[in-house]
Amino acid sequence: MAVSRRTQFLHKSWFQTLVVGSALFLFLAWVLRSTDSSSYVPALIVLGALVVPVSFVMYIYDREPRRDIPLETVAFCFLGGGAIGVVIAGALEYETLRGLGFPQMLGVGLIEESAKLLFPLGVYFTGRYRSEADGLIFGVASGMGFAALESIGYGFGALTHSHGNIGTVEATLLVRGLMSPAGHGAWTGLVCAVAWRERERVGRPMLNATVIGAFSVAVVLHALWDTFASLTGPTLIESLGIEVVSLGIAVLSLVVLLRLVREAARPKSPPPEG
Repeated sequence: MAVSRRTQFLHKSWFQTLVVGSALFLFLAWVLRSTDSSSYVPALIVLGALVVPVSFVMYIYDREPRRDIPLETVAFCFLGGGAIGVVIAGALEYETLRGLGFPQMLGVGLIEESAKLLFPLGVYFTGRYRSEADGLIFGVASGMGFAALESIGYGFGALTHSHGNIGTVEATLLVRGLMSPAGHGAWTGLVCAVAWRERERVGRPMLNATVIGAFSVAVVLHALWDTFASLTGPTLIESLGIEVVSLGIAVLSLVVLLRLVREAARPKSPPPEG
């Protein structure tokens, strides 16, 4: 019995999706190198950008027994929320990204965290899905959809800037894929989990100091991550220090999200009437 519990993740849909998707990605990369055919490049980039985000959304979905969202609705949030967020953020960030300092990155964080929330907030105010677990899933789905579509853009950008170097494209997709759960998914999941929890607590949609505080934390973590990601140290020690700080921000974001996952799964007392 103990052995079966240790290996039960092998039967989880998120793990199977991660393994199969990764294998297909590696196979596509091998075919591309073997045939030198550029027709496989779009499939490689799209698949590489989707594998981890889709798998992580399925992981969160499986972890929340109190959810009442159909899987197809989660998929719609992943695609719709991600697409809306990317389009709006891209349009608004054009003027903001004229510099790479912390104030500019704070503006980027504010824009992107707001854009990723548009789809989940539409669900929030309709009131159909009310539990904290529902909010967490919608937030993670929208954030990971945003991350996946953004990674597709970065993948094509890496292809262009490297003059067709597939190794550079693979490295870009790998890094962005591995970091996405601790980035966009964690930050949007944080805000939505807190917003839905506050509605559960008072019995109606609520924009209070707690929700605004969660949004502010997400924006600051986003800005700090972008700021350190844009830095390059003049020495090896300073470069390693920057990487350590970036990793610390990612770990903190992921720890906060996983704590919210556990909290959302706990039984809640019914909200007050009226």
